[in-house]
Amino acid sequence: MTKAEPPKTIQDLQDKAHGAARAGTASAPVRRRRTYLFYVSLLAVTAAFGVLTFLVKTTPSFPLDLSITTGIQSVQFPLFGALMLAVSWPGFVPQSIFLSLLMVLLLFGFGLWWETISAIIAAVLSTGVNLLVKDLIQRPRPAPDIVHVLNKLTDFSFPSGHVMYYVCFGGFIVFLLFTLLKPSLLRALLLILLGVFIALVGISRIYEGEHWASDVLGAYLLGFLCLVASISIYRWGKSRFFVRQPVARPETSKS
Repeated sequence: MTKAEPPKTIQDLQDKAHGAARAGTASAPVRRRRTYLFYVSLLAVTAAFGVLTFLVKTTPSFPLDLSITTGIQSVQFPLFGALMLAVSWPGFVPQSIFLSLLMVLLLFGFGLWWETISAIIAAVLSTGVNLLVKDLIQRPRPAPDIVHVLNKLTDFSFPSGHVMYYVCFGGFIVFLLFTLLKPSLLRALLLILLGVFIALVGISRIYEGEHWASDVLGAYLLGFLCLVASISIYRWGKSRFFVRQPVARPETSKS
């Protein structure tokens, strides 16, 4: 049997760990400044979405929307069109449901139970809020006689459901990858891949003629607010539930 370490040695290790944690933590003034900037940014995003929603509700159309759509659809590179189709494809049903379930099952399979619940909350929140705002605003989608429309969809246009789903649910997965995985090539590639999809989905929805640019902008703003809410729920619950959840089976010590 291996001899247990003396208590003093364990205490020394704990003291070093606490010291390293304190060294890597920002000072109180820096934390207060970051918190202040975060809340100011959150307020600015909320105000911007409110103003945009009012304009969309009271103004039938924006000339700038048509100009942006015309400009994006004028790009004739074949690879660009294929990329736009590929970026939008995961956001359509049934593949969006399948990919969400797959991600949830992966989190559950790794023993990340609160992360699993939080991911479900993010998916439901983005979808529910999107449908609610669409029904309140009831903005028609771009007409085929004005711009090229790839798929004629029957639901309302503002805000884009694709963009909100990518920003809220996809952004929450990015958050989990960044916080839970150690720095590695795999983590970097996954973060880049998801980041590219989130950044390009708005352009792809305009390119396909299924949303106006203002639909996309509103979805990015509202999706960000839903993402912040999802992360806040996750952090609130993480300190109360499953704090000591096992991520991997601990190795048994050999005698």
